[in-house]
Amino acid sequence: MLMRPAIQRRLVLLAPALLAMPAGAQGLRTPAQMEGPYYPRAIPADADADLLRVAGQPAAARGIPLLLTGLVRGPDGAALPGARIEIWQADAAGIYLHPRDPRLAERDAGFQGYGRAVADGDGRYAFRTIRPGLYPGRTPHIHLRAQPAAGDAALTTQVYFPDAPQNEGDGLLRRLPPAARQLLMARLSPVDGGQRAEFDIFLA
Repeated sequence: MLMRPAIQRRLVLLAPALLAMPAGAQGLRTPAQMEGPYYPRAIPADADADLLRVAGQPAAARGIPLLLTGLVRGPDGAALPGARIEIWQADAAGIYLHPRDPRLAERDAGFQGYGRAVADGDGRYAFRTIRPGLYPGRTPHIHLRAQPAAGDAALTTQVYFPDAPQNEGDGLLRRLPPAARQLLMARLSPVDGGQRAEFDIFLA
């Protein structure tokens, strides 16, 4: 399981690399994607950035632990401290925390399913979650919404995994041109028995 102290140490070590953006990255925009049918109907009582543990549940989430982290940037490439980020996703079995999911009764009660974070002073955010399971008809993905602290319009998009074989058959992903598709791919690396997924968000 991913441990909080280890995550904190790695974020400190990652800071210089995350803050160093290539000159050609200015003017990038993260492509918007649909919210989907399973945005929570009611925000759960436990809605923090640690989706691996649910308050009151004795067991941790099943699945491959994932540290989802990155930077929130404006159109000029500058970091956006205080930006608000939400994520929601399926559990390891591909089930959402939503009454419309037909398999809701089988859902992993130890997985939070939804979380919120606020970007720090350098524009960084981080979530402890899992690799999402397969939802019928889709490739694995995490829904994400980001809004600048100033209250400008929020961006809703989806985070994808470059190693997922289902990507080529995903209709929503294939609608995008290759360059836009690449902006929605997380950068993966191993960490503490799970994975780290780096995903920078470029807001208009």
